[in-house]
Amino acid sequence: MSNNDTATMTEARDESLPEDDARRPVKVSIRNLYKIFGEDPERALEKVKAGMGKPELLESENHVLGLSDINVDIRDGEITVIMGLSGSGKSTLIRHLNRLIEPTAGEILFKGDDILGWGQGQLRELRRKNMSMVFQKFALLPHRTVTENAAMALATRGISRSEYEDEATKWLDRVGLGGYGDQYPHQLSGGMQQRVGIARALASNSDIMLMDEAFSALDPLIRTDMQDLLLELQGELHKTVVFITHDLDEALKLADHLVILKDGSVVQQGEPQHILLKPNDPYIEDFVADINRARVLRTRSVMDKGVPKGEGSGDYAGDVDQNDNLESVIARAEGAMDKRYRVMKDGKPVGTLKMTEIMKALVPRKVEG
Repeated sequence: MSNNDTATMTEARDESLPEDDARRPVKVSIRNLYKIFGEDPERALEKVKAGMGKPELLESENHVLGLSDINVDIRDGEITVIMGLSGSGKSTLIRHLNRLIEPTAGEILFKGDDILGWGQGQLRELRRKNMSMVFQKFALLPHRTVTENAAMALATRGISRSEYEDEATKWLDRVGLGGYGDQYPHQLSGGMQQRVGIARALASNSDIMLMDEAFSALDPLIRTDMQDLLLELQGELHKTVVFITHDLDEALKLADHLVILKDGSVVQQGEPQHILLKPNDPYIEDFVADINRARVLRTRSVMDKGVPKGEGSGDYAGDVDQNDNLESVIARAEGAMDKRYRVMKDGKPVGTLKMTEIMKALVPRKVEG
C-alpha cells in the first residue's frame, strides 16, 4: 500500500469517528516498514520495491516477504487490532514494535523517536517499562506463584517484594483472581492463566500492551469472557493496546482501529464500521461477507448526522443511542419500515436514523471497479 493510500484510509477513518476520538495523539507510528527473511534481504528488498509479490519472491529469489511497506498509526488510548489469516504477517509486525524482530527497512516511531536507532540498554527499558506483552501460550513460570508471575515486570525493576506483591494483588483482584495469589499456574484453568498474563501486563503499568493472539487458545465461552474483560478494563484504564487476531468477529468486537493484512501488506485499515460498510478490496469483501451486519453495525454509522429537525413534534418513533446496534433498532421497530428515530449521544440528539437506511446497510457492498 502506498503512502497516498494510507493517507486516504486515515482520512476516511477520521471522518467516521466522533470528534474527540479523531484527535487522539499517535503513540506509535510505523512508517514504510519492510521485513524480508533470507540470506540477502537487501537485494530482495529491491525486487519487492520494484513490485515483486510474496509468491514470486519465494519462487525466484528463495526469500520470504514478511512485511511490505507497512504504514500504521497506533493512537493513545485505543485498541488497534491487526488481523489476517495465517502467514499474513500480523505476528511478525507486532514483534517489530519492541524489536524482538529486526526490520529490513523502515521506521518505528515511539513518541516521535525511531526505536530502530536504539541500543540494547534503551530496548531493555522499552520492554520493561513501555511495552508489556500478553502471549497466546500464557508464558507463566511454573515454579512461581500466581502473585510472583503477575509481579514479574516489577520485580525485574528492583522494586521491593512488599511493594510489588501489593500491586500484583490489586490487579489480580481486578481480573477476577482474588485469593489465588498463592496458587501455581498448573492449578489454574487456561482462562485463569490468561487472566494472570493480563494482570502481569497491567501491573507493569506500561504505556502499551501488546497482545499476540492472546485469546486464541481458549474455549469459545472463556474467550468471550476474556474479550468482555478486556473491554471493561479498557473502559476504565484507556490503555494503548495492540491486539493480534485471525478472527474477524473478535476484531470487530474489540477494535477502535482495524488493520487487515494479506501476504505481508495492508489491504485496508480504518474504523471497523467503515471497513464493514465500505470494503475497498475483493479480499475484504470476502472477509466480511458472512458477518451478522445487524449485530455489528452501530446506529452512528448509518444515521443522517446533524441535529434532527422537528424535535419534540412527535415525528419520531423514539430515541436510540449512537452505539446501539441495528439489530436492537429492528426489533424495536417490529418490522415497520416507515419509522425513524432520533440518535442520541450523552443525552443530546446528534442524528436521525431511518429504517430504510438500516435495510440498505444490511446489504453487503460490492467493491466498485
